[in-house]
Amino acid sequence: MNKLELHKAYDFSSSDHPAFTAVFIHGIAANWQSYEHALAFFEKDEKINARLVAFDLLGAGDSLKSDELEYTYDEQLEAIKNSIKAAKIKTPFVLVGHSMGTFISARFASKNPDMVKRLILVSPPVYTKEDLANPAFAAAIKVFEDAVSVKDKTIVNEKSFQNSMKNIVMDPKNYDVLAGLDLPIDMVVGDLDKFIASYNLPRIKHANHNIKIHHTPSHHGVSHEKYYIMAELLEEETNEAL
Repeated sequence: MNKLELHKAYDFSSSDHPAFTAVFIHGIAANWQSYEHALAFFEKDEKINARLVAFDLLGAGDSLKSDELEYTYDEQLEAIKNSIKAAKIKTPFVLVGHSMGTFISARFASKNPDMVKRLILVSPPVYTKEDLANPAFAAAIKVFEDAVSVKDKTIVNEKSFQNSMKNIVMDPKNYDVLAGLDLPIDMVVGDLDKFIASYNLPRIKHANHNIKIHHTPSHHGVSHEKYYIMAELLEEETNEAL
């Protein structure tokens, strides 16, 4: 197989000399368009001076989808790193993840601490090892898969979905990786989100004092309530970079 690389679906700069770059990583059963409305909003925000780049993960959108892939962390992280280099993105950059993309963003930051200056994690599913070992948790995952099936009946049976759930979403190391990160982390969460294990938010914040949690009255998607807060964080990053 050739060198793994992601499809760069979106690339916008607020000026000829952006203060920083923000890279957007979407979640499972999705593509870069999870951020489409948010990115359009950021484009119009004159207080944000940034290069905004969004990729499709392996198995999603216009990126590679192949039975030769196992859709592991190693594959996704390799593809992201190669894509960052191909896009000539100067580090350190802000890494934004949504849902499963928060796991991938956190793991990328843990493996490449010199490349990422800040994490913005939108709708992060904060699952502990105890959650994953609890038989009742399987019922919650089934609810999520049923919700995905409503939008696309075939996607839950695809290798990219099944292996991403097994290799990434259900990885028992996710919580400990997030708890051990040493960089600024902003979590933007919806109080109506039934997929993120919100009861673990105080626990993870206590475990890692770098974490700030921003609450919104919204569900799991990248809603306008969430991207208003994301815009404030990107404005803040602009000011700090000047």
